[in-house]
Amino acid sequence: MLEQLLPSPVAVAERYDDDEPVELFPEEEAQLGKAVPKRRFEFGTVRACAREAMKALDVAPAAILPGPKREPLWPENVVGSLTHCLGYRAAALALKTDFETIGIDAEPHAPAPDGVLGAIAIPAELDRMPGLTADDPKICWDRLLFSAKESTYKAWFPVTKRWLGFEDADITLNADGTFHSRVLLPDTPIAGFDGRWLVQGDLLVTAIAVPAGGLSG
Repeated sequence: MLEQLLPSPVAVAERYDDDEPVELFPEEEAQLGKAVPKRRFEFGTVRACAREAMKALDVAPAAILPGPKREPLWPENVVGSLTHCLGYRAAALALKTDFETIGIDAEPHAPAPDGVLGAIAIPAELDRMPGLTADDPKICWDRLLFSAKESTYKAWFPVTKRWLGFEDADITLNADGTFHSRVLLPDTPIAGFDGRWLVQGDLLVTAIAVPAGGLSG
């Protein structure tokens, strides 16, 4: 799915199950502790995806540990993003010489649980929802908005090392499979991000990839 959204210099690896055994680095294993099987499976499979993408970039396999905000810590010359949801795990990586940052997110294509839209959307986003539903009533626009906010944060944080709340970005979703994230913080070093989205079967994915030199305040 993500290969349809991201340019070819980005290495993408996806899996739809946890059937293949995954050998973790000792320091990754230590992160799991007494984690339940579900957590262990998704943790391992998404890292297998990441190492598959590393191989495509001719980057040596490495442990992928969580940072202070649970963000994945990549080798020095790599940028990337991970995502997993029911029935899907994926990694998207690129060399820093080619891309500034990447953010991806996958969600079940189903309406967001009660209360989620009100918790994540600002008034301008809520105002646009009826028009989007009229454009394509088959799309779960509330869940898509949540995913676009997640991809925005994943693209934002590695560059700025700053928190970005749901209320700090205004996401304009377009029925043509694109979206724009406008950062609302008054002192933002980044004006926003352009992204793409795709719905396929019971999954939706969103993705942002900023080429080297493509960030602006």
